[in-house]
Amino acid sequence: MQTAWHNLTRPSDRRPLWAVLGAIVVCLAGAAGVVYGAFWAPFLLIAALTVGYFSLRSTRVMLATVVMLITVFPFGTLPFRAVITPAFLSIAIAALLAMRVLHLLTTPNYRANFTSYAPVVFGYIGFTLFALFLGARGLPDSTTLHNYAKFLLGIMMMFAILDAVHDDIDVQWALRLLLVGGAVSALIGLVLYVIPATYSEQFLVQFGRFGYPTSGRVLRYVEDDTDGLMRAIGLAVDPNSYGGMLAVIGAIAATQTIVEKPVLPRPWMIAISGIVVLVLFLTFSRAALGGLMIAAIYVATVRYRRLWGWIVAAGVLATILVVFVGIGEQFVTRIVQGVQFQDRANQMRLAEFNNAIAVIQAYPFFGIGFGTAPDIDLVAGVSNIYLAIAQRLGLVGLVIFVGMMLNLFVRSWRSLGQAVAQHDEVHASWLIGLQAGIVAALAVGMLDHYFFNIEFSHMTALLWSTIGLQLAVARNIVPVTDHTEAL
Repeated sequence: MQTAWHNLTRPSDRRPLWAVLGAIVVCLAGAAGVVYGAFWAPFLLIAALTVGYFSLRSTRVMLATVVMLITVFPFGTLPFRAVITPAFLSIAIAALLAMRVLHLLTTPNYRANFTSYAPVVFGYIGFTLFALFLGARGLPDSTTLHNYAKFLLGIMMMFAILDAVHDDIDVQWALRLLLVGGAVSALIGLVLYVIPATYSEQFLVQFGRFGYPTSGRVLRYVEDDTDGLMRAIGLAVDPNSYGGMLAVIGAIAATQTIVEKPVLPRPWMIAISGIVVLVLFLTFSRAALGGLMIAAIYVATVRYRRLWGWIVAAGVLATILVVFVGIGEQFVTRIVQGVQFQDRANQMRLAEFNNAIAVIQAYPFFGIGFGTAPDIDLVAGVSNIYLAIAQRLGLVGLVIFVGMMLNLFVRSWRSLGQAVAQHDEVHASWLIGLQAGIVAALAVGMLDHYFFNIEFSHMTALLWSTIGLQLAVARNIVPVTDHTEAL
């Protein structure tokens, strides 16, 4: 353990570690400032200016800030309105992109390597822009434009990652950052879940000046029954989107727990995986749980067969706890009701599915764009990412998205094969873990829409950051032919 800590904090690694810790401290300091009021405002202003200065000097600090905002404080906005109310995350991503553009323009002989996947993504972005204006029949309203801009910034995170993450040290640091961000978010969610609900609500309401809800459904419950089960939300407002985020990071963390050389010491990985999965359960999000399970099955099938033993053991343990001890009985009942479409949430999903099919039938090719449905008897919005894409971008857009994801996995499987052929366990483990994260997101999308929802841009940013990391890992794998020639 001591050696592992030494390796993590040796001089070559201290800057990235301080970047992660600094981002965490800033988020916690901001929370403290909100809770304890104006007294702390001058100190927070000085701290914000200091962090801003170092962020603009260091890509890693800015990237750490972005990831911590995605995972910990996704809906935070400036406490004042300037035509629009920009989110901290949007500002941070825009600043990160600006830094990389300036680096490209001011560094002689520097060439960005976005991989051959970049044209595919640019084509997808172009099609979303086309659908935006076509659906609005001209210029969209300011709210739609604002939300679309945040959605676009989320997709652009792929390019920011590819340009900022170069060698294996960078990739390892970025993976650590993502895992730590997920763990911090899960820890906050756990604390808010176990303390009395009154205190949790009082704490969350203090964030109202930063764009968070101050009334209504501040805390969330199963079936909105305040006498029933409370759902973990952390600082993510919505338990389903929170669960989706934890499913992606949990899939990456769980994979790293079983590999030969994890990015963090194994006890840390076990702790991170444990708290992330625990809080995911406490969200009572069936989509998130299903996404994590499908990701685990994917990893066990594609690469780590021994994981099947853990999956079976977990299933047996869960059965014993439910049948003989009674732990989790309400959650199992909720899953059974969901599968049978007996609960209100899934009955609403069925209605959404029917409405989405009606919208797609009315606008089959290019969809209705990102605004409201043009017909009074149709409603936009559905809890399924694929139907949502078909609604917004039409069947053409859905084919583009599915083809883009298939293209991504074909590339990744090819790179994974090269890593395995060279006995490169490190790159292979990183690839399969990131693949698992993307599989979790795509599986969650069967029952939720947050990874393609312009009002949840942090989920878009999380998905495309994971895609960018996967492409960065694949880019660093030496092709078999080049490797042979080098020998």
